Amino acid sequence: MDIEALRSFIAFVDTGSFTRAAKQVCRTQGAVSMQMKKLEEETGQVLFRKNGRYLTLTEQGQSLVSYARRIVGMHDEVLGSLASHAVHPPLRIGCPDDYAESVLPQLTELLIQHLPKQSLRIHCDCSTQLRLMLDNGEIDIAILTRAPEKEEGYLLKHDSGVWVHGGYPELLEKQILPLVMYEADCKFHSSAIDGLEKQAKNYHLVCTTSSATAIKSLIKRGVGISAMARSSVSPGLVVVDQTAKLPELPAVDIVLAVAPIPHPMMGAAMAAKLCAEFRGIVITH
Repeated sequence: MDIEALRSFIAFVDTGSFTRAAKQVCRTQGAVSMQMKKLEEETGQVLFRKNGRYLTLTEQGQSLVSYARRIVGMHDEVLGSLASHAVHPPLRIGCPDDYAESVLPQLTELLIQHLPKQSLRIHCDCSTQLRLMLDNGEIDIAILTRAPEKEEGYLLKHDSGVWVHGGYPELLEKQILPLVMYEADCKFHSSAIDGLEKQAKNYHLVCTTSSATAIKSLIKRGVGISAMARSSVSPGLVVVDQTAKLPELPAVDIVLAVAPIPHPMMGAAMAAKLCAEFRGIVITH
């Protein structure tokens, strides 16, 4: 099977979109469609089916995903091994600001252990913007939040949303709940607002920002309460318990996504190994 066709197939699985997949692999949408037709011809199976306006994978397509990841992973691992003594450009890492304290340090330590001579460049932004940067080839890997039912990336950890305040529980008793939130594209933002609306709770959106540092500083000053991933809760923040009867926040997965055209030292096999070790699973082969 053609490696580049399998890359395009994986890009579609991870993004759920032929448009984004084509952009990631630097091909036209028509070229990607031709690659998918060729894969169907080679396998003798129908890999996609129409689901309303969208294409989804058939059972045979789902079966191909794991094989495709392994084939591409082995291919990239071989190239990475052969290139391990060469000088490579910095590995560009994207990370949402709220995971800069809780996820990034441990992942960076693992990267340094496995790639001691590789320099790193870290860019902090929201998951939505980081996906665009992956699509545009501006970063090589990204720590992202995904919904649990999605296939995107390699799992770092399961997480869930929690409400927090900065030592000011009296804020929870206010007639109009003051909120300091991440931007509207954050899953916790949309879930929190939707939940408050459904409960008919009055609230005031005091501030939105993509900066976790700003949010934590503001809520520690008693400006408002917030919603964030449990793993992002740092000293000085208090998790609100269920007695406050605030809306339940969703579970999420934190994953490591790899650009379809990978950095020489960061292919699928290395990403899978790093994520397994992050979760405490040691791979010996």
